[in-house]
Amino acid sequence: MNIYESPKFKFPKLPKNKVFLLVILFIFLASFFGFLAGFVSGSFYYSQIKNYLANLNIDLPEVEIVEKDDQVYSSQEELVVKAVEDIWPAVVSIVVSKDVPIMENYLSDPFEEFFEFPFELEIPQSEQKGTERQEIGSGTGFIISSDGLVLTNKHVVLDEEADYTVFTNDGESYTAKVLAKDAIQDIAVLKIDQSNGEPFSVVKFGDSDKLKSGQTVVAIGSALGEFRNTVSVGVISALGRTITASGGGLVETLEDVIQTDAAINKGNSGGPLLNLRGEVIGINTATVMGAQSISFAIPINYAKRGVDQVKATGKIVYPYLGVRYVLVDATIKEKNDLTVAYGAWIIKGSAGEPAVVPESAADLAGLKENDIILEFEGEKIDLDNSLSKMIVKREPGDKVSLKIMRNGLEMTVTAILGERSQ
Repeated sequence: MNIYESPKFKFPKLPKNKVFLLVILFIFLASFFGFLAGFVSGSFYYSQIKNYLANLNIDLPEVEIVEKDDQVYSSQEELVVKAVEDIWPAVVSIVVSKDVPIMENYLSDPFEEFFEFPFELEIPQSEQKGTERQEIGSGTGFIISSDGLVLTNKHVVLDEEADYTVFTNDGESYTAKVLAKDAIQDIAVLKIDQSNGEPFSVVKFGDSDKLKSGQTVVAIGSALGEFRNTVSVGVISALGRTITASGGGLVETLEDVIQTDAAINKGNSGGPLLNLRGEVIGINTATVMGAQSISFAIPINYAKRGVDQVKATGKIVYPYLGVRYVLVDATIKEKNDLTVAYGAWIIKGSAGEPAVVPESAADLAGLKENDIILEFEGEKIDLDNSLSKMIVKREPGDKVSLKIMRNGLEMTVTAILGERSQ
């Protein structure tokens, strides 16, 4: 054999089954290292992309996780179910009953007493044959104190001659007494007494000042006065709405209400509007007839003040200035040849009611018809910041400064707010 010639190397022959195992092992190792490399590079690029988006102030989508009662919920369905289960014992139905006349119809001849022979002329007549107790209305409420205070809408309990019965979800019924009706908001407070002395289940209040459009909400009530414990889910469509609501003989202008697309029907009035933590953030109060998914609720923070007053004094009172006014904008200014396009223009009511209530705080401060109140305690009055919104934040007896416009001249007057009750 030549010294420069080396023998050819030959692989040993392996059994076929061992060759198969080696091929499987090779594929597994290649796949593993390929996955590892892809994961590392993917994590690196995801981190880079996330940092890049963060610099652009764009948030990556995340799953909403809410901690409640020492448990963590990441599903909206779980949150809704939990919120409803927690509040159900404190939601009540309110039935309005009243004695109504029983009328009986009959036919009579108006000439029978004047002539011997009847004229065969019969006119339909009716007369009352006693009275009977009937259910004339219904609504919803919720218990806010363990001793039986119930919060609902004022228009639910507006009839002074009616009786009110509260039904809880465990089948118990209670005679309710109306303690107070809010003079400005569609809010009323009732009282029921537990016969066995056991405390009532109560709701938890949230903070309606922290609400945001698009936030999920849950409405509970007795829909149509027939379907108790009806649950509907929606979102907050808008905040700070001003509406004119009517019903039960009451017409009110409500400011700063919550607009929601959660279904609210007749009978839901006075029921709670919840956030996903099961906290009451509003009181269902009105819906737009003939429209779809447009309903309104009073922010719960508006009710907290009245509830505290009822607990302390047994009534709800508001500070009172005593003027009738129209908020001025560019259209009002141009139409009435005013000198400013903002403020509260003091004018008479549509039925001739005085612009300034006699002996009121405004009257004692020297305010006159056609004055325009420009500022209240240094705050400018306009469509978004009305005079009533500013007054309601004060207390009876507070001394306030008013900048007014009179005959084109600005001046400042001081008023001591009076008291307005229901």
